[in-house]
Amino acid sequence: MLKTQTRHAIDPATAKTLDTDQLRDHFHVGGLFAEGEINLVYSHYDRLILGSAVPAGGTLVLDQVKEAGTPSLLDRREMGVLNIGDAGTVSVAGETYEIGSGEVLYIGMGSGPVTFGGNGRFYVLSAPAHHTYPTRLIKLSEARRVELGARETANERVIIQFLHPEVCQSCQLLMGYTQFAEGSVWNTMPAHLHDRRMEAYLYFQLPENQRVFHLMGEPSQTRHIVMANEEAVISPPWSIHAGAGTASYTFCWAMAGDNVDFTDMDMVAMEDLR
Repeated sequence: MLKTQTRHAIDPATAKTLDTDQLRDHFHVGGLFAEGEINLVYSHYDRLILGSAVPAGGTLVLDQVKEAGTPSLLDRREMGVLNIGDAGTVSVAGETYEIGSGEVLYIGMGSGPVTFGGNGRFYVLSAPAHHTYPTRLIKLSEARRVELGARETANERVIIQFLHPEVCQSCQLLMGYTQFAEGSVWNTMPAHLHDRRMEAYLYFQLPENQRVFHLMGEPSQTRHIVMANEEAVISPPWSIHAGAGTASYTFCWAMAGDNVDFTDMDMVAMEDLR
């Protein structure tokens, strides 16, 4: 079963006027990872699609998505798939890939329908593409690791990069996840902007009775969205994206836009945040 929804882009002036429910309606993505379903959100920010597929021991086929306007979703798009559940399979273009927990499959443009199987909980990301790069399964041992932060500032973490120029070629989709050391809870602080690219976060491996307070908005007009486990949030190019949890967690980050330079960001000084 395929379910889709569309999120339209709004400007920062409009975002200032939104109350909690309206803010969540535009940027918060809940209800993902339902058994036997594919759930997708089509965002007008850089036309990123994010969502989930949970075959629950059976199979689910992702092919035509009306919002993409093509006979098959990947006719003019690329895709990244992260498995956050038990081992599962993804079949595409006549090949079947066994994907373990924490591994990522990159799927190139023009690959045709995608079939999800097994007991995986698949987080799906797709962006428009201009070139076909080879489909590739990226094991955790093949990802690029960057250790940052410190225990003293409660942000000791490792950034694990999968769709990154030094790991796997893509047209515009960047993707990976960040894991925190025990006792660390702050992500992406000091905050930054990159007006050339939008971003989306999926928070997971968060205890069910804990929450992450996701910070967004212009640096001088910050807002927050309270996030539960396995919920996603859309971050516009004009917005910061940071947050703190009531317990340690992991978040998958993905970007789409003008370039694939992970370090292309405009830092925001702590004293400029409001």
